Amino acid sequence: MLDNRPVSEWLPITRAEVEARGWDELDVVIISGDAYVDHPAFGTAVIGRILESEGLRVAIVPQPNWQDDLRDFKKMGRPRLFFGVTSGCMDSMVNHYTAARRRRSTDAYTPGGAAGFRPDYATMVYTKALKQLYPDVPVLIGGIEASLRRVTHYDYWSDKLFPNILEMSGADMLVYGMGELPLREIVRLLQKGVPFHAIDTVLQTAIQRDPEQVPKNKNWEDLWLNSHEKCLRDKLAFAANFKHVEQQSNKVQAKRILQEVNGKTLVINPPYPPMEEEEIDKSFDLPYTRMPHPKYKKRGTPPAYEMIRFSVNMHRGCFGGCSFCTISAHQGKFIASRSEESILKEVEQVTKMPDFKGYISDLGGPSANMYKMKGKVQEICDRCVAPSCIHPVVCSNLDTSHKPMTELYRKVDAHPEVKKAFVGSGIRYDLLVDSYNKNNDGSLDEYMEQVVTCHISGRLKVAPEHTSDDTLRIMRKPSFKHFHEFKKKYDAINKKHGLNQPLIPYFISSHPGSKEESMANLAAETKDMGFKLEQVQDFTPTPMTVATVIYYTGVHPYTLKPVYTAKSKTEKRQQHMFFFWHKRENHKQIREKLISIGREDLIEKLIDDQKKFRKKEYVKKRSEVKKGKRKKRYGR
Repeated sequence: MLDNRPVSEWLPITRAEVEARGWDELDVVIISGDAYVDHPAFGTAVIGRILESEGLRVAIVPQPNWQDDLRDFKKMGRPRLFFGVTSGCMDSMVNHYTAARRRRSTDAYTPGGAAGFRPDYATMVYTKALKQLYPDVPVLIGGIEASLRRVTHYDYWSDKLFPNILEMSGADMLVYGMGELPLREIVRLLQKGVPFHAIDTVLQTAIQRDPEQVPKNKNWEDLWLNSHEKCLRDKLAFAANFKHVEQQSNKVQAKRILQEVNGKTLVINPPYPPMEEEEIDKSFDLPYTRMPHPKYKKRGTPPAYEMIRFSVNMHRGCFGGCSFCTISAHQGKFIASRSEESILKEVEQVTKMPDFKGYISDLGGPSANMYKMKGKVQEICDRCVAPSCIHPVVCSNLDTSHKPMTELYRKVDAHPEVKKAFVGSGIRYDLLVDSYNKNNDGSLDEYMEQVVTCHISGRLKVAPEHTSDDTLRIMRKPSFKHFHEFKKKYDAINKKHGLNQPLIPYFISSHPGSKEESMANLAAETKDMGFKLEQVQDFTPTPMTVATVIYYTGVHPYTLKPVYTAKSKTEKRQQHMFFFWHKRENHKQIREKLISIGREDLIEKLIDDQKKFRKKEYVKKRSEVKKGKRKKRYGR
């Protein structure tokens, strides 16, 4: 049984476990802000297993104490090759704070969900601790926090521009994006005897050098960004940088990016091409136990693990390019899909887990329905600089066939131990309607029928995000009219099969371009559709997104033209309250706000019927009270 496996089947996280293996020296020590869960959805486990597959002796120090004498950073000793540092599966500031900058009371990546086991700006804090203790040992940083902070970036929580994270932390090298391929190349060069400081041309890595030491490379064209110092002086210079960074991050043949910062030069090498099927399979097929380290049994499992323990990730990347989303900045816009064989092999592993009850929680990816999708003619993709393949229209070169997914779902359904395999990831509804997806090959209806009848766990999540076309254009999302078409199609399939599975739409308030009037319209339109919204959030500016650049600079980075953004607490609160028109305590404010913006016509739509309902309830209760008094009077 999996839960009785010896601790040696996990990578070591204590000195005793290292010594039990007979190791007197480690090649790499990984410092992580997350608890160690040996599952392919957790980056630390993936990196550790890759290093192990390269023949290295590797140990993990999960969630070290940074507030004492740094004993956790010393317990594994000095590694032969380098320290690896990651904040974990999330940027530590997103992990710690809400959109209102309130400290969260839980941490989904800590045993039992306990908070307080990682610092703010964890990558920087961990790296500085290591450099204090082992100044001559190289530190290689990676993960989403490092990846999204690889150039001058706006930090919402301090409300100012920061330089790149190499400059802030003192790390020797940064791997950005999904790190398997660059990591393997770095290790192979080190194993050949190449000094760490001499490794400066590996794809998908970033380094800092004195200007005269910037490596020459005739294979790459250089693109210079505005310097960090100029960005501090001029918000437009910072905004202009973003367009270049986003485009080069999503090109097959990208340029090398350089930026001056504090007398040094940041060098960001171009990314690797999208992973081939064999390469991504190799990563997912590593010998994960798929379980948290046994050390956490008494403390409880991390909540994030509970969410994904019976899930299977089918692909990486997202070509949506949404303005507020960091997926393409980290995973890229090109889809890297696993083979059916690899996916079905993982399904088999899941069914053998001791607490498996027959239900796979998710067959999906960053966007559930992008598996196997790519350009029909690769040469066209090679020349493309567009950040999205489906905005403002679906690219005519994009193969949007849903047939491979439908066939794979059916094969998973056929497994004798699988009762249900749900699609828990968000679905791109715009790919499923003819009015938006002109590339329909006839597979869309079949896919939708398959999902609605066999793969929904009671409710289906979709993300229209807004109803205003002006806001949706800034979000790089389709017009809301296409959501109406999708809902009509979805409801028809449910009715046909006698099902009652609510559609759960996600919306964002205070996104750049969203005004109070557009939020009022959103509330009225979704109410007319029968929704009482529950999956709603306030916009949170995270590093390396279009929306964050707009939030900080006030202009769109592609046009440098002004865009309105709600920034004050009052503006944000007034937008957010429209989501909750059905709450009585909001009625007075909503009425006053609608009058102030000249939209009295929406008062009746949103709250006057509520007033009538309350009056009816009041009359009903008065009637019941009078009836009770009469009964008491006559002794009945």
